[in-house]
Amino acid sequence: MAKTNNNNRHFSIDQIEEPKSTKDIIYNLMANPNLAPVNYFNDFSEKGCEMENLASDDTDETGAFTTDDGQIMAMTTHAYHHHLEEDPKTATEILISRAARRMICYGAKPLVVSAFLYHINIADPNGQNIAAESKKGLENACNNFNLKVSERKIRFDYFSDFGPVPPTLIISMMGSVKNKENIITRNLKTKGNNIFVIGKSHEDINSSEYLEFYHEIKNSPFPVFDIKTEARIHEIIPQLIEKKLITSASPVGKGGLFFSLLRAGMPAELGFDITTDAEIRRDAFLFGESMGRIIVGVPKENIDDFIDFMRETKFPFFTLGHVTRGEIRIDDESYGFIDKMTSED
Repeated sequence: MAKTNNNNRHFSIDQIEEPKSTKDIIYNLMANPNLAPVNYFNDFSEKGCEMENLASDDTDETGAFTTDDGQIMAMTTHAYHHHLEEDPKTATEILISRAARRMICYGAKPLVVSAFLYHINIADPNGQNIAAESKKGLENACNNFNLKVSERKIRFDYFSDFGPVPPTLIISMMGSVKNKENIITRNLKTKGNNIFVIGKSHEDINSSEYLEFYHEIKNSPFPVFDIKTEARIHEIIPQLIEKKLITSASPVGKGGLFFSLLRAGMPAELGFDITTDAEIRRDAFLFGESMGRIIVGVPKENIDDFIDFMRETKFPFFTLGHVTRGEIRIDDESYGFIDKMTSED
C-alpha cells in the first residue's frame, strides 16, 4: 500500500477548495522560481540529450558521458530539505528514489550513491538523530534499488555563522548504460504518439509547488510515497526500454504531471492532448506530486504490445492522451500552443 508520511504536519486536501480555473493555476505557477525550466519569463532553448553527443565530450541534463575506454556513464545530483528534521529516514528514501527514477528513465542503471548532510550540527541531539535516521533511509533505499554506497557513513558539515539554514541532504548517484541504443530522454518525440502514465495517481497535493506557491500553505505532509512501488518501477521501465516499446520516459516531478509534460514537450515544441482522471480532483491530478509515476510516449504501432506487457505486470497505468503538433489541450479545452500559450480565457 502506498502511504503518506508519519510526521506531525496535519493537512487534508479537503481543506482546499478546488479552484475553478485551471488556467489561473498554470499561469500563477509559471512565475514560481522553482519551476524555472518552464518559466515563460525565461528562455526555453533547453536542448535534450542527442545520441550523437554521447560519443563526444558533450554532456546533457542527465550528466551522461563516455569514458576513455568507451563506457557510457550517467551521473545526477539531487538535494532535499523537506521534512528532513521531522522524518529524515523517509526524506532520504524519497530523495534517492527521485534520483534513481530519473536515471532509469534515460536507460541508465543506477549503481552507486553517496550522501552529504549539509548544515547538520552533529554535537546537537537533533543533528545526531537526523544523521542516524538518514543513514537508515540510505541503507533501506540502497537495499531496495540494489545500490552500493560509496561511504557507509554519511558525511556532514556545519557552519554556525550561516544563521538559520535548514538541514539539507545532498546525494550524488552514478550509473552505467549497457547499450547505447537504449538511451532515451524525457522529450516527447513524434506527433500522434500516445501518452501513458505508469503508476497510480492519487488525490494528493501534499508538499507540492501548487500547494506551497498557489495556496501559500507551507506545512503539509510528504506526498504519497511507497518505496516498494518505486522498486517495481525499476523493474518495469528498463524492460519497456529494452523491448523498444516506448520512445520517451519522464518522471512526474516538480509542478506535477502538467509541468512534467510541459518540460517534455518544449525541446521539440510538441504539445499534448490529455484527459484527466474523473475519479481524482483535477488540481491533484495535474499538479499533485505524489511519487511512483512515469510519463511515457508510445508509438501507435507499439500500443497493443505495450498494453499487453503492462497488463502482465499487473502494475497500474493510465491512458493519458497523445502528442500534438504544438497545441496543449486538457479535457477538450485548448490552452494555446506550447511556444505561445496565453492566459486569456
